[in-house]
Amino acid sequence: MRVSTIPFLHIVLGLAVITLAALSMSVGAESIDVLTSISRIFSDSNDVGAVIMREVRLPRTLIAIIAGATLGLCGAAMQGLLRNPLASPGLVGSASGAALGAVTILYFGAGVFHPQSVPVAGMLGSLLATAIVYLLAGRDSNVTTLILAGVAVNAMATAGMSLLLNFAPSPFAVRELVLWTLGDLSDRSLSDVWMMLPCTLIGWCLLIGVGRQLDALTLGERTAQSLGIHHGRLRWRVFIAVSLAVGASVATTGMIGFIGLVVPHLLRPFVGYEPRRLLWVSALGGSAMLLAADIGVRLIPTPTAMKVGVLTSIVGAPFFLHLILRSRRDGYR
Repeated sequence: MRVSTIPFLHIVLGLAVITLAALSMSVGAESIDVLTSISRIFSDSNDVGAVIMREVRLPRTLIAIIAGATLGLCGAAMQGLLRNPLASPGLVGSASGAALGAVTILYFGAGVFHPQSVPVAGMLGSLLATAIVYLLAGRDSNVTTLILAGVAVNAMATAGMSLLLNFAPSPFAVRELVLWTLGDLSDRSLSDVWMMLPCTLIGWCLLIGVGRQLDALTLGERTAQSLGIHHGRLRWRVFIAVSLAVGASVATTGMIGFIGLVVPHLLRPFVGYEPRRLLWVSALGGSAMLLAADIGVRLIPTPTAMKVGVLTSIVGAPFFLHLILRSRRDGYR
């Protein structure tokens, strides 16, 4: 693909995000005058439409944009770093660590009295999980050791969540814990947006400038090193960025899978298979996909509201199986 087509792809995806965001603001149980309500959204108006926009739909839309961009961006970064198309943002334990931290707060009921303690605990859990991966793998470990350390931390976090579910004090507590892990964007406020932004922005900033290094890494570690790329430093820079950004996302929305895996694969052919060009394109694609999924769960008629993480899993799981079968087929050639 020619480089001149890349800005066009950014424009298309950007317009898709804007269109889906506008649609997300207009879809809901209440029929309201969207344009009028948006014009009053930051005023002190007590108009019902403005309140719904300000307290319900705007936070939900913003979180979908930010979380989707994080998952798409971090998925592309992990796949470029590990040179593995099946790598995902949660590979280093950040997602499961964030989930365990948030579920722990929910288990002890602190989230009822201090709602912001749930995302804070999630982000702390993500950072703790990454620190454990670092201690297990060592500073100068190879990629295989890092992946094994991440798998071990994921397993421990999953076991911890299973233990909390097993000893939940009531069926209602079990339901709350399970529903949170499914991934959801409803019942969020602007406070949640402000809570997730600092760690998310730090993670995004850490990924600025790593694209060229990831491009060099596609030539092999030795060649990249001869070009002045410090692989160990790059690896931990990406891992810390993913831990901060994905941890903040999971701590706010719960577990939303497959976006970080599917989006880079769909967009990779359009950027000439270059990791540098894939990063921020995947961020836009991730936002568009999560917005579309969140709109879908509101439009699909179900007896109870479907969680957005369930819908992304239903769409993503067959795609993941397709990737595995295609990789096996290509390996036999």
